Amino acid sequence: MSKFLRTLWSDESGQDIAEYAVMLAVILVLVVGTVRLIGSNANNAFSTAASSIQ
Repeated sequence: MSKFLRTLWSDESGQDIAEYAVMLAVILVLVVGTVRLIGSNANNAFSTAASSIQ
């Protein structure tokens, strides 16, 4: 049992997942902020692209 607990305590793979989650959150905040700053221009561009696809 103590060997199992030591293995869990020294396992660092969960830290990697947390770091990737934080990086993904930062990237998403930057993307959403950029799209909000661009505003109506982005909306017009996406509407034009969507209508041309249909």
